[in-house]
Amino acid sequence: MAQRTEEHKRQHYDNGLPEHQAVLDDIERVARLLRTSRSVLFITGAGISADSGLPTYRGRGGIYDGCTTEDGIPIESALSADTFRKRPEVTWKYIARIESASRGRTPNRAHEVIAEMEPLFDRVCVLTQNVDGFHAAAGSTNVIPIHGNLHDLRCTRCSYRTRVPDYSGLELPPSCPSCGAVIRPGVVLFGEQLPAYEVERLLHELERGFDIVFSVGTTSVFPYIAQPVMRAKARGTPTVEINPETTALTDVFDFHIAERAAVALEELWRRYRAGHPPNTKGS
Repeated sequence: MAQRTEEHKRQHYDNGLPEHQAVLDDIERVARLLRTSRSVLFITGAGISADSGLPTYRGRGGIYDGCTTEDGIPIESALSADTFRKRPEVTWKYIARIESASRGRTPNRAHEVIAEMEPLFDRVCVLTQNVDGFHAAAGSTNVIPIHGNLHDLRCTRCSYRTRVPDYSGLELPPSCPSCGAVIRPGVVLFGEQLPAYEVERLLHELERGFDIVFSVGTTSVFPYIAQPVMRAKARGTPTVEINPETTALTDVFDFHIAERAAVALEELWRRYRAGHPPNTKGS
């Protein structure tokens, strides 16, 4: 496991260097840590898909940033299990808008870089809050979609399940072709439990431990997203936050790289490969 030293501690941008140069210096330090790592955890949020043209959810310009819907309720209420039970058409309206924002979009370089890392490490795991499916589409194979996937649909009454490429042509709310009940999207609504299978996968991965942990494009407001970072810190594992803005956990990380995910990960990958023989795993 990569060992923490003074060099690994987060560098503040008050050292007289231009901010851009300070970011590059931190990326180089992280690249050196990555070369000594064999297992990597990426925790990703809406910010990693921003370069694909998708909106973020929280923070500046986020769709959950103090937004009251045209139905007179907060967006988090509209996307809640309680509202879905009482007024499924309301929840479906806003779920469909999220899907529409992702329609026709594709994974960006941040997703691709993470996928490209897999052959060079013993284990690369992605814990994502995103429901767009971009990590799998980019080629990542060990993805924990803790909030589900927009394209998975299931009946609220019977065992009917399906996957759709998009919601075009869907009557909202859609009805089950088998029993006529309301179909729901395969995502975790506010107020619902996380899927047990994905939670078990996450706990198993965390028990195995990682040599370095990245948080990319997430504000880490949920305990199950912050916990892996805090667990890594307790074990002395290097932690890296990639986010243009600061978050509630920024001061916890060893490194905060204030840059867009696609830009930072592309540069990190370039520097990693420049100092590492191709087609070999970390040593």
